[in-house]
Amino acid sequence: MAFPFEVLQNTRKFFQKTIENTSLENLNKIPKGFNNNIIWNIGHIVVTEQLLANKLSGLPTVIDNSLIEKYRKGTKPETKVNKEEVEDIKNLLSKTINNTLENYKKGLYNTFTEYTVSTTGNTLKNIDESLQFILFHEGIHLGIVMALLKEVEA
Repeated sequence: MAFPFEVLQNTRKFFQKTIENTSLENLNKIPKGFNNNIIWNIGHIVVTEQLLANKLSGLPTVIDNSLIEKYRKGTKPETKVNKEEVEDIKNLLSKTINNTLENYKKGLYNTFTEYTVSTTGNTLKNIDESLQFILFHEGIHLGIVMALLKEVEA
């Protein structure tokens, strides 16, 4: 299962570079025709990965509940994110996926609560299926972030 983690780590590097190279104003901007912004999409992938890997496996998440409530499925940006929160999200990009990789290597994902994802209707039955869906999910949001970047930098 090394390759999915390699892809996720590279995807997370893309998101980190996006944060580093995009102004706070543009990270928060919601262009016409969009329901969210760049930083919400990045926060959302961090939260979703933790929920689909750790929470469904009965393990603690490495993120605060306040972050989960702000970026989980069904949410949208309610306020502008400040520089401190942007830095927190940026740091969590590597911290969370590295934690998941370590948990995986240690064999900590022994139990798993089946979960049917609303976007595709697939039921995740174990950590490997969850990781495959996480790859798909982060790819979707990478594409959205790329589209948002074009709009906010136009």
